[in-house]
Amino acid sequence: MNVFEAAAEAWHTSRRAAFATVIAVGGSAPRSTGARMLIYENGDTVGTIGGGSIEHRTIAMAKEVIDTGQPERFVANLTRDLGMCCGGQMEVYIEPLQIRSPFYLFGAGHIAGALAPLLLALDFLLTIVDERTELITAERFPGCTLRIESPTALAKTLPGGRDDHYFIASHNHQLDQDLAEILLPLTSSWIAMIGSRTKVSRFLVRFKAAGMDPALFEKLRAPVGLDIGAETPTEIAIAIAAELVRHRRQCTRPPLPLSEIPLKAKNHASS
Repeated sequence: MNVFEAAAEAWHTSRRAAFATVIAVGGSAPRSTGARMLIYENGDTVGTIGGGSIEHRTIAMAKEVIDTGQPERFVANLTRDLGMCCGGQMEVYIEPLQIRSPFYLFGAGHIAGALAPLLLALDFLLTIVDERTELITAERFPGCTLRIESPTALAKTLPGGRDDHYFIASHNHQLDQDLAEILLPLTSSWIAMIGSRTKVSRFLVRFKAAGMDPALFEKLRAPVGLDIGAETPTEIAIAIAAELVRHRRQCTRPPLPLSEIPLKAKNHASS
């Protein structure tokens, strides 16, 4: 398997990895510009950029890149810095592989139907969970993994993961509460729930009474979606997708009002 096949497989299976590419060489070096290697989170590799100390350093830095999600690059004198006998110099660029983050959507109602194609377009690995066989069909949710079973039973089997996303949008408030109690303690990137402020407030009171760690409450995004005045399922889905993009890009900037955007008038020379 070459590095591109391995990268495609990692993308499809949501396996965390990083690409290392030789972007410049000087003097005698074990590989030329363009050599690539894929490094997995556990340190396993596919391909090579020359072996020895240069690869050991690359693997160590790749693990940091996978952890932070931020690309890095370094320049190494192969003899002075790494003790290799080549005598040349290499510059290596390391970038995280963008994986398909797992997304579990609990509930197959109107909002789920509108949200699913947006999530697929955003490259999420989407699983729909609902007991209602008439709603959870391949026709309504093409390209998704469908789980026709108890949402709480499935939720209890999830191990959690820092790339996982959980969205609670069932047809029953008690089921929503049960799912939140199961999912909030799990490690996740994002967990959200459909609901009004009143519904969310009631849930929080119940969670506190049950002895749940208050720190877990802060994880729950509810009400969910950017505030764009959404009302219809499609509008709500767009608001949720926009919030997900904002979360993925780690954007903290507030929307900029048009009045604050500097406008420069063009000078047109008169003839």
